Amino acid sequence: MSIRNFDALFSPRSIALIGASNTPSSVGQVIAANLLGAGFEGPILCVNPHARAIASTHAYHSIAELPVVPDLAVIATPAASVPGIVAELGQRGCRAAVVVSAGFESKGAEGDLRQRLLDAARPHLMRIVGPNCLGLISTPRAINASFAQVTPRPGGIALVSQSGAIITAMLGWAQQRQIGFSHVMSLGDMSDVDFGDALDYLGSDATTRAILLYVENITHARKFMSAARAAARIKPVLVVKAGRSSAGAKAALSHTGALAGSDAVYDAAFRRAGLLRVHELDELFAAVAILASGIRVSGDRLTILTNGGGAGVLAVDALAERGLQVAELSAESRSALDLVLPHSWSHGNPVDILGDATAERYGAALAILMREPASDAILAINCPTALADGAQAARAVATAAAAGRNVPLLANWLGSEASAEPRQALREGRVPSFESPEQAVRAFGHLVEFRRNQALLLETPSAGVMLVPAAVAAAGELIAAARRDGRHLLNEQEAKRLLALLGIPTVATHIAGTPAEAGRIAQEIGGPVALKILSPDITHKSDVGGVALGLTSGAEVQREAEAMLGRVREARPEARALRFTVQAMISRPHAQELIVGIARDATFGPVILFGQGGTAAEVMSDRSIGLPPLNSVLAGDMVAHTRVARLLCGFRNVPPVRPGAVEDVLLRLSEITVHLPDVLELDINPLLADASGVIALDARIVIAAEPVSAGGYAITPYPRVLERTIALTDGTPLELRPIRPEDEVAITAMVEQCTALDLRMRFLGSVKRFEHDLAARLSQIDYDREMAFVAIEPGSGFGKGPIYGVVRIAGDPERRSAEFAILVRSDMKGRGLGFRLLSEIVGYARQAGYKTVYGDVLSENTAMLRMAGDLGFAVEPGGPDSDTKRVTLSIDAGTPSTAVSTHCLAETGISQATVPLPVASES
Repeated sequence: MSIRNFDALFSPRSIALIGASNTPSSVGQVIAANLLGAGFEGPILCVNPHARAIASTHAYHSIAELPVVPDLAVIATPAASVPGIVAELGQRGCRAAVVVSAGFESKGAEGDLRQRLLDAARPHLMRIVGPNCLGLISTPRAINASFAQVTPRPGGIALVSQSGAIITAMLGWAQQRQIGFSHVMSLGDMSDVDFGDALDYLGSDATTRAILLYVENITHARKFMSAARAAARIKPVLVVKAGRSSAGAKAALSHTGALAGSDAVYDAAFRRAGLLRVHELDELFAAVAILASGIRVSGDRLTILTNGGGAGVLAVDALAERGLQVAELSAESRSALDLVLPHSWSHGNPVDILGDATAERYGAALAILMREPASDAILAINCPTALADGAQAARAVATAAAAGRNVPLLANWLGSEASAEPRQALREGRVPSFESPEQAVRAFGHLVEFRRNQALLLETPSAGVMLVPAAVAAAGELIAAARRDGRHLLNEQEAKRLLALLGIPTVATHIAGTPAEAGRIAQEIGGPVALKILSPDITHKSDVGGVALGLTSGAEVQREAEAMLGRVREARPEARALRFTVQAMISRPHAQELIVGIARDATFGPVILFGQGGTAAEVMSDRSIGLPPLNSVLAGDMVAHTRVARLLCGFRNVPPVRPGAVEDVLLRLSEITVHLPDVLELDINPLLADASGVIALDARIVIAAEPVSAGGYAITPYPRVLERTIALTDGTPLELRPIRPEDEVAITAMVEQCTALDLRMRFLGSVKRFEHDLAARLSQIDYDREMAFVAIEPGSGFGKGPIYGVVRIAGDPERRSAEFAILVRSDMKGRGLGFRLLSEIVGYARQAGYKTVYGDVLSENTAMLRMAGDLGFAVEPGGPDSDTKRVTLSIDAGTPSTAVSTHCLAETGISQATVPLPVASES
């Protein structure tokens, strides 16, 4: 349902408190006091069947007595009474309720209380926050509908938390530091409103500059990922996630499942959405304060200006711990500093200007350092001494910051008593101030990480991997055959056959039923071989003595196989169907042992793993998790987040791994999650990687007992099923397909081939330059909330051929309406492409469940207005000063024909209308 009726939560005209009380320190009394004392300008209606007044305010004995319909109700009554109260409020027309009551875990004779609550709200589209929550605060409307101990000051930070206790702690902490909030939302049990809903609203809220999340668990992964990514593109979103210990990792049949613990998956999800994760509450506000300030950095190089050498060293150590850089001062900067600083200054970075540094010395040094091209930010540190006035120095720093606003400037004035006045001066000068050098460096690190996250979201990937349909079909049959045999685990030979079909190099593997047969196979192979035990009950062969390497003859293999049987039977007497695999030894002395794989997370669905492999993979715990679908940029980022990545770059006499080889495997695993959902878990360990490429030495694949339909992805994958061929009016065939991130360059090239007039018609204004950020945002879309079709030459692939036209829609989260936009390359106009593109996108909107499609068109764009009219759009005139008209199509009134079917949308995993609509044939 997303943000429907959220205006009743955050901007109600009237509020009712059901369960208001005069009993001191009761929940109903505290909420009443907070509501009445916050300054809300609308009516506050207190309901208590036994009271005549609540805090000198008239009390009503029942909901039926209320003189006006409340937009928002706050319910603080026993849990058993809440479903009936919600039903009565809904019948009166109330649109939202905050349920602070606890006790919804129990089940009575009438069923689950929480479900009864939702059933009561659903017929009225009434939104429910909670139950079991602290309440809701909205400072722009002077609303404190909570039992928090303080009413926060107004500010630009929104706080959303499952834990009410965390909110009260944060409010107290923020009050001491004069930090304000726009909204505070306690979600409690999240029976209805959840993090995805909150992010959708706060992402577009003009009073919110940054969003803080305290997360214990996510309930709807896809909604959360879509909302989080959309919000993070607009403003900083920071998250603290509880439950980071390894105890949270589930028991699994594979190395991948064991390594892909729940917290690691959350980490990957937050990074993929562009969120900034902090791990401790005490650094949360430092991070949000600096991000909400609007300060941004272009790199990770920091210049440190200090009057104390020790404090500067602490800052340098903190930079090193976080992988950040100490800026290298240019010769010009050092020469300029020589002219204004004492001879004994440090002549490097940190710039130590000595303990007697005056305000003038700070100002002169900063004026020079702010011009240093090799620096991305400056940290000014002051240690209190009796030789100079720290407050004056702080004012000099604030003055310098005002004069050089394009240079990020942070400050750390050490000491408690001595730093109060300087910190006030810095605050007034809008210079972020921190209590220690380490805290300041952490804040700088958050700025750097935020920049990296945003850049990653907009980086242009190279052409991706697409599996050959025939190979996918063959792999599917291999899985089906194993399932017909009653097996949920492919044997090693089958697993490697599947990988080879899908383009992942493997070593040929032979199966032997007896030691003698293993010896004969080894003799036929010749040269050194590897012998391994094979059983559906044994995952980690080395743990039971089930691996022998470098065996040189058939006789040696037979002897070792007999000994191996004895070891395995002693270690695992219950193991069934003991056989052997024999394969040639691969001699790649400089290869790195890696692990890659697929696992299933209960919340986020399929995930991809990469890390250091071998028998010690779990001990080393050097791994990175990614959420499919991956592209080349995301795969490279996964590799870069591991320690083993440095070894892949080569060192000493070891050459680097072939560029792109590891990333190619990760992309193929990503495609497996999309096209072979029956693969529940997959291990390749080890995957050898060197200058000649990669090869899988061992593989293990767990399959579902029953066929699994596509879906369950936290991020909607590329909807390949929507690709099709269309014909222009002159018969020219074109391929129509959804846009991909790889299309950014082709989109830019298309725009460059459009006339200035056509671009003005599309963008409703002049377009002088088509920047990378805009092109990336237009090509990297969330298929669950947006869709864009590009018209290309048949068979030209992704990002390789010209794009002749593009049409897109962007819908609201609750799928009520979607805005369209269309652009046809200027030399392709007049051939029916625009009409066909608009027809197709409207047809898609119909099947996706949108009720209305609209667009804004310049009044002078008569061709577009005529085409929209031909397709059934109603044309609405703009205002007296408007040069645009809005064209609107009601989907319920009928739409043009389309080739998009409900079945197609089901295959993509894209959310769709619950009632299938008839589809006309393609014309």
